[in-house]
Amino acid sequence: MTTADSEPFPPAGVDLSQPSVARIYDYFLGGDTNWEIDRQFAEQLLGKFPILRPIARSNRLFLHRLVRHLTKLGIRQFVDLGSGVPTMGHAHEVADQVAPGEVRVAYVDHEPVAVAHSRSLLRQYGDEDRHTAIHGDLRDPGRLWERIAETGVIDLDRPVALLMIAVLHIQQLPSPDSPESADLGPRLVATYRDLLAPGSYLGISHVTSEGIPDEFAGMLENIKTMYDGAGNPVIWRTRQQIRELFGDFRMIEPGLTWTPLWHPEEATVTDETPDLGEASEAIVLAGAAKKE
Repeated sequence: MTTADSEPFPPAGVDLSQPSVARIYDYFLGGDTNWEIDRQFAEQLLGKFPILRPIARSNRLFLHRLVRHLTKLGIRQFVDLGSGVPTMGHAHEVADQVAPGEVRVAYVDHEPVAVAHSRSLLRQYGDEDRHTAIHGDLRDPGRLWERIAETGVIDLDRPVALLMIAVLHIQQLPSPDSPESADLGPRLVATYRDLLAPGSYLGISHVTSEGIPDEFAGMLENIKTMYDGAGNPVIWRTRQQIRELFGDFRMIEPGLTWTPLWHPEEATVTDETPDLGEASEAIVLAGAAKKE
């Protein structure tokens, strides 16, 4: 999908009237699962703020290190909410580097392109007994949990690692027919924490406007204006607000920190080093916590 002329017809359910967060992120990561409307929006952002590309890559590499670390801690089941497009390695590929053939993964996304490409990847390189991709809405935790269980891939009575990577700064607004209008993020995460079995882990990464270099404040204001105007409203939380998303789960070392600083020893020799002058330029805080 590198040119408009060569683009295939999009899968059913894909809205090409506005750019997609998942497909923009894919473009930042160097993927090709995006359309012209996504690339135009991404290039507008990169033209003003080229650092967004290393920021996105730093976040993706945090996901890789998180999966490696939790797999080494004994986790053998992952649920990746807002898993996105399979660019720069999916969770099951990383987990199999540590525990080949042992780890089960359920990918969940609301973006049809992300789900279609995840399913295609799993058909070619996955294991249908251990991997699945679900088209679902994280705003309906009860139903989504049922659908995950119905696949038979994940045993939700046993510990899992629930990954919410770069998804909660996309505002989780109620459905159009709902009388509510406030962001549902904290309430939804609390519900998922309750659903998790003891011994499970919660991994989160989230953009913050707090503690970043002074010159980045204007950048985040501009980014929010652009995303909101494109129909993809975003929200930046403080460090304390992000910490509160973990509830009473026990944070594992090093706690909530910038993406490049979270267990850097879990990087592999093939991992790139995103071009960031200092860790706070990542603008994304990340961490993981355990349900005792």
